[in-house]
Amino acid sequence: MGSSPPHLLTKIDLAIIGSGPHALTLVTHLLKKRQKLRSKIVVFDPSGKWISQWERQFAALEIPHLRSPAVHHPDPYPFALRKFAESRLDELFPPYDLPGTRLFEDFCQDLIRCWDLEDKIIPTKVIRIQPLSHPIYPRFRLWLENGKSMIARRVVLATGSSQQQIPDWVSQIESPIPEDRLAHSQTIDLRRLRLTNERILIVGGGLTSGHLAIGALSRGAQVQMMIRRQLQEKLFDAEPGWLGPKYLKGFEAESDWEKRWELIQQARNGGSMTPAIVTQLRRQERTGKLKINQNTQIVWVEWLGNNWLVKYTNGDEYECDRIWLSTGTRFDVHSEPLLSEVLQTYPIPVVKGLPVLDNYLRWSGCSLFIMGGLAALQIGPTARNLSGARMASQKIVPAIVKSSIAPSLVRSA
Repeated sequence: MGSSPPHLLTKIDLAIIGSGPHALTLVTHLLKKRQKLRSKIVVFDPSGKWISQWERQFAALEIPHLRSPAVHHPDPYPFALRKFAESRLDELFPPYDLPGTRLFEDFCQDLIRCWDLEDKIIPTKVIRIQPLSHPIYPRFRLWLENGKSMIARRVVLATGSSQQQIPDWVSQIESPIPEDRLAHSQTIDLRRLRLTNERILIVGGGLTSGHLAIGALSRGAQVQMMIRRQLQEKLFDAEPGWLGPKYLKGFEAESDWEKRWELIQQARNGGSMTPAIVTQLRRQERTGKLKINQNTQIVWVEWLGNNWLVKYTNGDEYECDRIWLSTGTRFDVHSEPLLSEVLQTYPIPVVKGLPVLDNYLRWSGCSLFIMGGLAALQIGPTARNLSGARMASQKIVPAIVKSSIAPSLVRSA
């Protein structure tokens, strides 16, 4: 491949789609094992920057620190972040040294400089993965939004690939609504909003809904939260036992993919909030500016022309100015446009939207690898987290580094 700039290449050995924490984790782990892979890796992301979407989402919700401890980050060396933070210990939050958002971003930028990765990203979007059949050397044609295409020998999909979960009642709203009056949490940027004296309904009981509530209250809004069950208070979104053999041993021994899916649901158990966020919300509740409705759901919503009328299952009604949906995302391989042709060319089992991959997180029959939430049947309930990025990298790297590990049609549990 020589030293051609990435944007002039037409053939790529390893294409990574996405430049978030998962992609960054994979690249550092690959280079630690095989430095000469540097010239063979090309990363695609429309932003042209590493972890830009991650940074934007944390800034938009004004999230002060991560939920996961300082050992979870994209560097192959577990204590790299702690060492980086030696002169900034006040940015590690209790308990378990949770890194502050700025600290984590600075660490990642330092990591990008240290591994010399600044110029690895082609700032364009891959809009189609076209499998090119060949009995011995299957390839992929990656179509870009500028109309050009490239041939890739191996592809890693590390985009996040989740779909917004929208409650059923939204589709029953008849009248046209101003777009800022009903929004999913992924599209909300608190920094741009003036909310003095506005009434806001936040639907959902996960950590994101807590951040939204605190952000709205700090801007002078009155807030109601609606949670369909009891508020769940947990330090982490899945028990720490899922990061090691305590739970993973049994999970990996389970050969029934449906049962694995059920174990993942039980472990994540819907949304939860950290004790620190719950404490802040309870304090606001005592002032009367916040009301938390538990064990209730919305049965009917009507746009009255200037505000919402909302009816709950318990018979209560609430008029508000905005509704924010903090209803999470779901992972479904059938809803990922980039994978539609791959599914047609290389059909594989799919369980509740999750593909059954091999032990290297590879799509059976070809050299396409999957990271993030879509790899949960192999990684477990933390697949979408920073810890999941490390676990995924440890599975993918051997297949990239060792050419002897060829794509197989054998599906191992």
